[in-house]
Amino acid sequence: MPLAATGELVARAAAARSAVVAFNIITLEHVEAVVAGAEAAGAPVVLQVSENAVKFRHGRLLPLARAATAAAERATVPVALHLDHVRSDDLLRQAPDAGFSSVMYDASRLPYAENLAATSAAAAWAHARGLWIEAELGEVGGKNGAPPLDAHAPGARTDPAEAHAFVTGSGVDALAVAVGNTHAMTERTAALDHDLLKRLAGALDVPLVLHGSSGVPDGELTAAVTAGITKVNVGTALNIAMTGAIRDFLAAHPRAVDSRTYLGVGREAMVGEVRRLIGLIGTPRTTATS
Repeated sequence: MPLAATGELVARAAAARSAVVAFNIITLEHVEAVVAGAEAAGAPVVLQVSENAVKFRHGRLLPLARAATAAAERATVPVALHLDHVRSDDLLRQAPDAGFSSVMYDASRLPYAENLAATSAAAAWAHARGLWIEAELGEVGGKNGAPPLDAHAPGARTDPAEAHAFVTGSGVDALAVAVGNTHAMTERTAALDHDLLKRLAGALDVPLVLHGSSGVPDGELTAAVTAGITKVNVGTALNIAMTGAIRDFLAAHPRAVDSRTYLGVGREAMVGEVRRLIGLIGTPRTTATS
């Protein structure tokens, strides 16, 4: 089916008081696993390409974007493409022609006023071209090799009043918030501030996004969706599933050299994790005609 629009998938999930899951993809196996897992769950999904993934692809966006588009168009559930954690204005400007309906523009590393100015300019550019745009306020941390973030440090979490001013001033369509979550966690030990999350949901009239969801235990994750999260980003959990399955296979088959054998088991492990997480979140089921 044709590519879905991220904004529409998020809006449907919000109307159902649920969330859509967005998975970061790096390889073709990631693409195939996410689509297969979503089809098995009978639910829509978002394929995310981060700026870091583009750098891994020698700075070229189109090879992975074209593969994702081809898989999405053959899927039996709605699939959208989202460009994640974009800091480069040049990369931002490649999004519309590469099939992306949405982008997360990340100026969160900047002081508040500079973040607001940069995000406002990016939002104006994106909206003029029909893109849905997400931003981040607070310090989710853990990206680009940064040291582990103290998610409990003063100023690390998103302030509701500041978030309201930021959303109003920038015109973004969704906001990624810092409520105790951290990127790239390999252990599921994050403790979210659910009271803060409820206050953020009450202060804002745009969807809230949870980054760093791989480090959030199941109960915390479902509670976050109940409190108002409508887009859940997942990356590291897929890599853990894939790498673990490949390690086990190669340990059991030390003479294996055909990459299809171990990439295949890695892909299947990711399919299982995608299906599990979509079921856990309760993303509204859909049909091929929706």
